[in-house]
Amino acid sequence: MAKSKYEYVKCFEAEEEVMYPNIIVVQIEGRDFGSFSEKHGFEKPNDENALNLMNACAIKVLENFSDVIFAYGFSDEYSFILNKETTFYQRRASKIQSIIVSFFSSTYVAKWKEFFSQKELSVPPSFHSRVISCASMEVLQAYLLWRQTECHISNQYNTCLWKLVFSGKSEKEAKEILKGTQKQEQNELLFQKFGINYKDLPQIFRQGSCAIKIKVDDIVKYRENGSPVKRPRKKAVIVHSENIATKRFWNNYSCLTEELGSFAEGINKIKPEYLRSFLFESRLMLSTWIVVRIDGCHFHRFCEDNGFQKPNDEQALKLMNSCAASLLEMFKDIIFAYGVSDEYSFVLKKDTLLYQRRSSEIVSAVVSLFSSMYVMKWKEFFPEKEFKEPPYFDGRSVCYPSSKILRDYLAWRQVDCHINNQYNTCFWLLVKSGKSRTEAQSSLKGTQTQEKNELLAQFGIDYNGLPIIFRMGSSVFLDRDEATGNDRVVVEHCSIIETSFWKEHPRILDEEESLPTILRPHSNKMLRLS
Repeated sequence: MAKSKYEYVKCFEAEEEVMYPNIIVVQIEGRDFGSFSEKHGFEKPNDENALNLMNACAIKVLENFSDVIFAYGFSDEYSFILNKETTFYQRRASKIQSIIVSFFSSTYVAKWKEFFSQKELSVPPSFHSRVISCASMEVLQAYLLWRQTECHISNQYNTCLWKLVFSGKSEKEAKEILKGTQKQEQNELLFQKFGINYKDLPQIFRQGSCAIKIKVDDIVKYRENGSPVKRPRKKAVIVHSENIATKRFWNNYSCLTEELGSFAEGINKIKPEYLRSFLFESRLMLSTWIVVRIDGCHFHRFCEDNGFQKPNDEQALKLMNSCAASLLEMFKDIIFAYGVSDEYSFVLKKDTLLYQRRSSEIVSAVVSLFSSMYVMKWKEFFPEKEFKEPPYFDGRSVCYPSSKILRDYLAWRQVDCHINNQYNTCFWLLVKSGKSRTEAQSSLKGTQTQEKNELLAQFGIDYNGLPIIFRMGSSVFLDRDEATGNDRVVVEHCSIIETSFWKEHPRILDEEESLPTILRPHSNKMLRLS
């Protein structure tokens, strides 16, 4: 298909590859999950249904992505470990972490009713994700020891805290009582004051949960004599262990030693600061426009499975727009969004300090929340349909140094919208007229805009008469409501290539505040370097 003059903007995209043979770990963690737990009435200090929901999502990740072979989780956190030889998405960090957190988020919403049948999901769950690049098996072993130790420490403290609160203390008083206490003192408090032996608490609370693939024999059919025919396969299961960072635990599961390697006999505790040094993280350049672009993963299959209309399903596009509008309402730093098909680009303020401009936190928050919203809003747009598998998206962040280049980026996406829509409209008309897909592709090979318009005319279609949402895509932004004087999120279908749009809406790319807050005189905001 034709290329546009705006494609030069692709040179600003950078891929961060996790170098082989480093082991890739994707850690996800609930975003503002304290508030989420309060709103949904989770039990304190642990809600077993909520933990089982997290575990079910982890199992689904292992089932869906063959390269993920082990996961460890507790509370609102999960760490996913990919096999050592993985070439999953060419080991690109942003792709890997965004895909896993997106799939986990949409699965969390899809499975909510299995674990909370009496509770409505009132707000969308979302998660941060990051990549840890473990340089050796020793680092991975230390990482798992660190996370399981953190599980124990936080669970023991929270158990004491909430027992004190339930006994009549305020949270402030309970925290003061526990201030400076160690493991032994907390055990004594639980036993002497509440008659609780900490070791008798459920394993899932004390030890966390492991999602792991084991080899099983499935019965695929029966012979005439009634004997079963079995076929080996890998099945993801949840297990609990007191110490997952030991050679003994590791050697119990052949898939771990085969696809990762062996653990040492024992390992000393390592300071978290050392392990954080393996965090695969970058901060996005100050005083640049940040764009987060998300794309549907395997959406051709998702569309086929759910019977979306070809070449465009207007309800599916409106669902995407509704999710984008929700993100602008939730993230005040997102000032504009443009979407087409299964793709959306979100523009953040040039001076944003959202998440200290950490790329992984920004991308994961956007893609996770979008994925959750997509599943939550599904029934609004497809009340008669149940999707077969959760949808998910990948995401990336790109920095653009000037408003002109940013506008050229958005123009590139809109030109692509036109090129792809015109081609797909012709393609599906040919297929519906009786041609095979191969024949339709051959007929369109090398054709230009005018030739496609002539082909459409043969079917009685004026391309410019097609719904504007198909031809122009969707722009989402804040606009002033003249009646109330308040800002509101609007969705428009118009040309953003022409300068007239930006002149009509000068507030969107207002560069009067082009310097980041940290560099402005008399600013109280400071960018932390931790």
